[in-house]
Amino acid sequence: MKAVGVVEFGGPEALEVVDLPDPEVKEGQVRIRVHAAAVSPTDTFVRNGARAEAQREAGPPPYVPGMDAAGVLEEIGPGVDTDLRVGDHVMAIVVPKGSRGAYAEQVVVPAESVARVPAGASDFEAATLPMNGLTARLALDVLDLPPGSALAVTGAAGAFGGYVVQLAKADGLSVVADASEKDEALVASLGADIVLRRGEGFPAAVRSRYPGGVDGAADGALLNEALAPAVKDGGTVVTVRGYRGEGERGVRFVPILVRDYARARDKLDRLRQLVEEGKVTLRVADVLPKERAAEAHRRLEAGGVRGRLVIAF
Repeated sequence: MKAVGVVEFGGPEALEVVDLPDPEVKEGQVRIRVHAAAVSPTDTFVRNGARAEAQREAGPPPYVPGMDAAGVLEEIGPGVDTDLRVGDHVMAIVVPKGSRGAYAEQVVVPAESVARVPAGASDFEAATLPMNGLTARLALDVLDLPPGSALAVTGAAGAFGGYVVQLAKADGLSVVADASEKDEALVASLGADIVLRRGEGFPAAVRSRYPGGVDGAADGALLNEALAPAVKDGGTVVTVRGYRGEGERGVRFVPILVRDYARARDKLDRLRQLVEEGKVTLRVADVLPKERAAEAHRRLEAGGVRGRLVIAF
């Protein structure tokens, strides 16, 4: 099969189309013929060597990035209990390991990592949901705020932040989110109750609206300790790049890893339902063929992409 990966770590140009043996389906697994793989910042770490030690421990190159795949279910392995059938259009979260990532014509994943593509959605659209959607769901589950609570979201125009806003509204929370001037309308359309200017002034602006501080925060913009003033005494900030700093006034910083939800089939399927109910929006920035994967990474790292870039197979 064809895949996109790196033999030597480097910039976007290090990505190349490679040949790999078809993956074998084992007990509890399914095989997907991939039509679409979304591109996320996490993928660049596989490509540029930021996680080189872990990659090398997984085996020799090529190393294949990708955590989101959508396509057609081709094979169901032994011991799988599922109502899915061969030929169904499905989406999956993929935990990349060595040469087994989502940037490939075929992926084999645990059956618990797969759900149907939302009705009416293309495979390209569906590929933008699993990883970021599950990360957003995990963030809100960790915060565990009751309906009516106030949540601050940074990086709200991004894929993770946008899903946090929409899922928080579905959970009955009040959302104050950040945005640049050009993204204000977008973030408001996602359901944020209050949209404030992004940047270092955001925490103080939140405090001006919520004098006691919000109940919790999801930090997609990586403000880290700078976000603490926006949160009430003893509140929680969920972080997505491992930040664990000690906040003043008892504010806690809790890092999350989407791998914890990589087999949360019920939560992935609930995301599907929310899309079908019109409560979650799938945003595709552009679709590029596998031969232009380097361009996708280059555009992502340049910043300003709204929605997800998707690689077509």
